[in-house]
Amino acid sequence: MRRRSFLRSLSAASVGGFAVRGFGNPMLGPLLDRSAQDRVLVIVQLYGGNDGLNTVIPLDQYSNLSTARANVLIPENEVLSLQGLGGATGLHPAMGGMRELWNEGKLSVVQGVGYPDPDFSHFRSTDIWETGANSDELLDSGWAGRYLHQEYPNYPIGFPNDTMPDPLAIRIGGPVTVGLQHLGVAMGASIYNTQDGLDLTGNMFNDPITADCKGSKLDFARQVQRQADLYGNVIEAAALPSCNLSTLYPTGIQPGAELAGQLKIVAQLICGGLKTRIYWVSMDGFDTHAQQVVAGDTATGAHATLLQGLSDSLRAFQDDLQLLGVDDRVIGMTFSEFGRRVKSNGSVGTDHGAAAPLFLFGTNLIPGMLGTNPEIPANVDTNTNIPMQYDFRSVYASVLRDWFCLEQTEVDQVLLDTYQPLSLVDPTGCIDTGVHALNQGAGTSLLEVFPNPFTESTTIRFETYGGRVMVQVFDAAGQVVRKLVNSELPPGQHTVACDLGDMPAGAYFCRVQNGSQQQVKSMMKVR
Repeated sequence: MRRRSFLRSLSAASVGGFAVRGFGNPMLGPLLDRSAQDRVLVIVQLYGGNDGLNTVIPLDQYSNLSTARANVLIPENEVLSLQGLGGATGLHPAMGGMRELWNEGKLSVVQGVGYPDPDFSHFRSTDIWETGANSDELLDSGWAGRYLHQEYPNYPIGFPNDTMPDPLAIRIGGPVTVGLQHLGVAMGASIYNTQDGLDLTGNMFNDPITADCKGSKLDFARQVQRQADLYGNVIEAAALPSCNLSTLYPTGIQPGAELAGQLKIVAQLICGGLKTRIYWVSMDGFDTHAQQVVAGDTATGAHATLLQGLSDSLRAFQDDLQLLGVDDRVIGMTFSEFGRRVKSNGSVGTDHGAAAPLFLFGTNLIPGMLGTNPEIPANVDTNTNIPMQYDFRSVYASVLRDWFCLEQTEVDQVLLDTYQPLSLVDPTGCIDTGVHALNQGAGTSLLEVFPNPFTESTTIRFETYGGRVMVQVFDAAGQVVRKLVNSELPPGQHTVACDLGDMPAGAYFCRVQNGSQQQVKSMMKVR
């Protein structure tokens, strides 16, 4: 039996890029009379590059942070400490809603998420995150789009249908970007609201189709138009006002009101019966080069407003799902195209960086913090970045395997390579989940570098639990300078030589990952 055979009625089809904005005259009401037990993923995109160090604050590194970013750092006594972490880690003081989720076991923090050889362009790094590409390759399909194509390989032919009557994915508040595309075909609908009176019924342009390339293109465009009509009717019929029960959503001019409005629509459509698998929402404004905080009152300012809006909106959305009785069907994930540099700039802001924390939220997560607080060197310069602990594609692999119940070979096909899944989602609902290393190695040193400091070469000693192991060395800017191991290894202790004789003196980081376990240790090459 396939691991996900009991979830096989995944969602419907999509719009091929057509922006649905609510349609009149519902035609498919009877199709909503059905069971809706499918799992849902909500993706929250934070455009601009969120400053992770002022979001999830490593209190155990506070002294060095004070040296590196005194003009933006949150006062230590105002940080919202996260219970269970020994006072070492906290959230920005504006994130009270998300701390409530943490206390309820509905929030997970993944530290140091990024990718090797980071690109600091907004456009390129966003493309990398959405497609799952390496920094040196270009892909014309998104990771979520490839997943949906794998589930419904015939799309758009024959959609919608009785089995799949709804959009596979819905992007709210923006266009269907490459993350939800497959080879140029959008695998989802784009909506801005559910009540716009636009209706294309009767406007089908039924003149004959010619038997050439031009005719086939016209036929495809008409098919997309017909799908847009049908999906629009389904969306409008499902968007029931009674499907928002929470009173916690920000409104009006409150921080996060726009994101809250998008999440209210998501809750309405899930409650209203749509079998849509993926919802994609977003916030803008995280490119905080200048005036990130108010000088002299660093707990306030532009970044605080953004984080409060995010936190309050996610808290309200989770409250809504619980009140509606559908919270066990939904998990969510945030991402931003990159983090910010360790060192702040002279404009009371921070510049483009590399790795940053990522949040997952929901009732079916493995709550807590995965990874460790980033180590902040005593001396940093304008190029110093947070070292990567987890590749973002390992987060995707975890969602695909343990939430959407894909086999590992299918995960590899979607992500176009093998990335080690992490223990982020409770896999109980998936059949034949295999062994999940929950908290294996917690508090244990899995990685040692000796000698350290060194002049030319050193030795890496690491512990594994068996299976695929990756050992990499990064420079302070986040560039991979050595790939020492990437293979299956038996359990036990292993060593590998690391020669950096051709590299300049300075700080480096060694990273080992074995399944969901990873550690990062600093290295120092001296002359």
